[in-house]
Formats: sequence, C-alpha cells, structure tokens
Amino acid sequence: MTAWLHIVGIGEDGLDGLTAKARACIASADYIVGGKRHHALVGDCSATRINWPSPFDALETKLRELRGKRVVILATGDPLWFSVGNRLAACFDASELAFYPHVSAFQLAAAGLGWALQNISCLSVHGRPIEQIKPQLQQGRKLLLLTSNGQAVADIAALLTEAGFGPSKLVALSHMGGESQARFDGLAESWVHEVPDLNTLAVECIAASDAQVFSVGYGLPDDAFAHDGTMTKQEIRAVTLAKLAPMPNALLWDVGCGCGSVAVEWMRAAQGARAIGIEAREDRRAMATANALNLGGFNLPLVAGMAPDALKDLEAPDAVFVGGGLSAEVFELCLAALKPMGRLVCNVVTLGSEQVLLEKYAVHGGSLSKLQFAQAVPLGGQMGWKPAMPVTQYSLVKK
Repeated sequence: MTAWLHIVGIGEDGLDGLTAKARACIASADYIVGGKRHHALVGDCSATRINWPSPFDALETKLRELRGKRVVILATGDPLWFSVGNRLAACFDASELAFYPHVSAFQLAAAGLGWALQNISCLSVHGRPIEQIKPQLQQGRKLLLLTSNGQAVADIAALLTEAGFGPSKLVALSHMGGESQARFDGLAESWVHEVPDLNTLAVECIAASDAQVFSVGYGLPDDAFAHDGTMTKQEIRAVTLAKLAPMPNALLWDVGCGCGSVAVEWMRAAQGARAIGIEAREDRRAMATANALNLGGFNLPLVAGMAPDALKDLEAPDAVFVGGGLSAEVFELCLAALKPMGRLVCNVVTLGSEQVLLEKYAVHGGSLSKLQFAQAVPLGGQMGWKPAMPVTQYSLVKK
C-alpha cells in the first residue's frame, strides 16, 4: 500500500525549516491536520484544514474516514519522540505512514546549552505527572523536559526543592528557533519566572547537603515508602527484584502487594515496566497508590481482593511476585499465567507456606533460598545483632 498519511514535523521557522520533500508533501495535501499554531506556520494552501480533535480516538476515527486521500498531520519537532507519531504508528499499518522528522525540542535545547544529548535524560511531562522525574534525580544528572504549560515549570521547581534539589539550575526555553525565542534562567529554590506555555525545561541536578538521593537500582530505604510496618524490607526487596529481573515494558503481578514497594521498584527499574497490585486491604491499596505516584508518577492498577479469586481475567504477566497469601492453588495459577521465560518469585515466613514451597520445588525445580539479615543495635553498653525474621525465597524461570 502506498503511504497516504504523512506526518510532518515542523518548527517555529515554519516552511523555511522543512526539507523540499516535506514542503512538497504539504503543498499537494488534500487535508492538513494540526493545531492552530501549526496551521499558521504553513500559511496559505489549497488543502482542507482540520484542527486537532479530542480525544485521540476521535482523530483515529476521522483519519480512517479519509483513507485514500492525501492527508498531512503536522506535529512539533520529531513526530516519533514523545509526539503523535507513536500513537499513529500503533493504529495504522506501517505501509500507510510516512514520517518527515524535524529537529526535536530536545536537540534544539541541547544545542543551545552546549549539552551532549547522549548524556541527558529526555522526558515529557506533557499531560503526565511531574513526579515521573523523581527516579532521575541524581547529583550532576542533566534533564530535558517537555512541559505541558508555563505553570508546570514552577511546579517542577517546587518538586525539586521539596526533594532536596533546590540548588538545581533551571533553564526554560520557549519558541526555540523562532522570532519569539526566549530563555529564562534560575534556581529551583528561588524560581520566580512566568514562562510561556510552549517550553522545554533544562535541569542540572544539584543536591542540597540534606537531600535524600535514591539510587536507580534496587533496594530503596524503607522510609522512602508510606507503610504500616508490613512490607518487603529493603535488603529482602533488593534480592527479590534481582530475581524478578525487571525489563522494559514487562508486566508484573504483585500478589499481596501491601504498600506496593516491590511493584514501585519494578516500575522504576526499567523503561515502560508495568505492574498490577493485588491487595485486599483498602488502607494498603491507598498507600500503594501514593507510593507509586510519589516515587515516579506511576500508574499502579490495584485489584481489591485476595488470590486466587482476584487473579482472574488479568493480563498475562512477564513476572509474578507472591509476597502474601501463598497456597498451592495460588502458586499453580500464577505459574500457569506466566508467559514463557517469565519469572516467579515467592517470599514466605511461615512454616506452612514454606512447606508449600518445598513441595513445589520438588515438582518444578527452580531455586530455593533462606534469607536473613540482622541490624546492629545497642546492647547494654555494647552493640549486638538483632536478626530479622528469616524469609524463604523460591524463584523459577518458566520454560
């Protein structure tokens, strides 16, 4: 099939910044879809203009009605980098689409700042929780953020300050490459600028002396989470995540998720990693939701109930963690639901649950370990070890 849907990236310099091929595509279009700003950038042409419909499903429906016509969609910068191109590529066959990328906002900002793009974390908080930048907050790290509006810059400055990164240097850039290009410099802790809605925010992360800086690896401190004391503790959690092996876009079932510590760290550990939490208690589901938002702006769907009943009709997982409510039935259901090469990890502390794991180990193989950690505590005038309750851990990769 010949491509009929042409997605053209455009910048503040309008037609002058496009290749000859992209300009010819616009000139010969039957329909042009874009925002009012995009339409103004291309000036007069014979095509029928269509403004962005909302929601996106309405755009998909409209485009399908135009199949066979020559349709151009205008997008800012690179259509396949945090833009409409990703959604279109998922909705239409590749043979129907042609992409014409422009210089992205990330590239323009990096060039203006003299930053090497390969050393920068590039994210979008356009229509997304700003908390998703939290896993990136590391001393010396540089971020480029596409924001949703001018107020978002002030909100991000406040978030950075609250997280202990108030000394971070901020540069907000708007209308890059155009006549109205503007730059606003400041520190997160003293940010006062009013920034235009269309902007890209550069952040050079600088931690204050009292900042609590979290690693992007496994094993956040327990006090990073809201919890009621019943949770997978830091050291056990680190080992557990290593066995679960988070991977990009993979789905975890966190069975008996409690405050969601394992699910949250799973999502922090790999790009696009997702999790579903199964938890009977409403108060713990509330804590899990709060932790997912606070530690990364994640969406953590939660199923109210207990396994095995609560596991019915869920999307097949790439990994399953059973942190509570283990039984022989739950074990077999989770193993059956796993995708091939999926990972199953069970942590138990009771003798009855340990017996279940011994029986399953004899049948299915895998790995069985006893984990125990101890903390140094005052003992008289000296120091001694206070052991935590031992955890029996079973792990298996499904063949």
